[in-house]
Amino acid sequence: MSIFDETITLNNGVKIPKLALGVWEIPDDQVADSVKSALDIGYRHIDTAQAYGNERGVGEGVRDSSVSRDKIFVNSKVAAEIKNYDEAKKSIDETLSEMSLDYLDMMIIHNPQPWTEVNQGNDRHFEGNLQTWRAMEDAVKAGKLKTIGVSSFNKEDLDNLIKNSDTKPAVNQVQIHIGDTPMDIIKYSQDNGIAVEAFSPVAHGAAMNDEQIKKMAAKYNVSVPQLCIRYDWQLNVIVLPKSANPEHMKSNAEIDFEISAEDMDTLMKIDQMNYGAASAYPVFGGKM
Repeated sequence: MSIFDETITLNNGVKIPKLALGVWEIPDDQVADSVKSALDIGYRHIDTAQAYGNERGVGEGVRDSSVSRDKIFVNSKVAAEIKNYDEAKKSIDETLSEMSLDYLDMMIIHNPQPWTEVNQGNDRHFEGNLQTWRAMEDAVKAGKLKTIGVSSFNKEDLDNLIKNSDTKPAVNQVQIHIGDTPMDIIKYSQDNGIAVEAFSPVAHGAAMNDEQIKKMAAKYNVSVPQLCIRYDWQLNVIVLPKSANPEHMKSNAEIDFEISAEDMDTLMKIDQMNYGAASAYPVFGGKM
């Protein structure tokens, strides 16, 4: 079986391809070509967001691809700033209109907190997230979305939705890479039947400069990104490497090797990463 055919069955029975193309920072006027290239290579899962400003181009790439729409899993994210029902409902309709698609396979809440509060405030916006969640549940009932999930949710954020709504999140998309492996939330999500997705598997490129990681990649005769993607893969999570380069997309999918349990353990113990310029982003510890 090809790596592209491997799926995880979500808690509502929907199958999600385990390898995805992430498109953060790919400009809207270039992303359609990236999406088409990825689909030609074999990718069947594309992950975008309202905040990326490239939903239009992603929709174009999906529509113009030679792969039929029902074979492609398309995900976007409700902007982290939106914490009420009406705005969330409107934003989902705008995403579908922007992408010129009849439905999305999944939509997730981009963060439990607005970006300006990430790493700065303790308000988890429980009520606002429930309102956005209800708008997403209604979009599922209306046939606009197949399934819904969340991103960067902690235990308390997940519990809020599980206890106060009819729908358990299908996924929790979390930053997971060598140097940052949050096993507590991975395990809590998976134990509750919530699939975990890993964003920034190569630490936004920072892994390329880590000597320990480079040494381990050399041991397996693979590239640093391949080692990083395989590491996440072996945690049984959905992996979302980002690339606009078809050669990189191809090599990112060539992960048919096994990292030994001992080496997984060694990699898991790496617990710091210098994100360089990317450390300005809230997901890497920065503030907006």
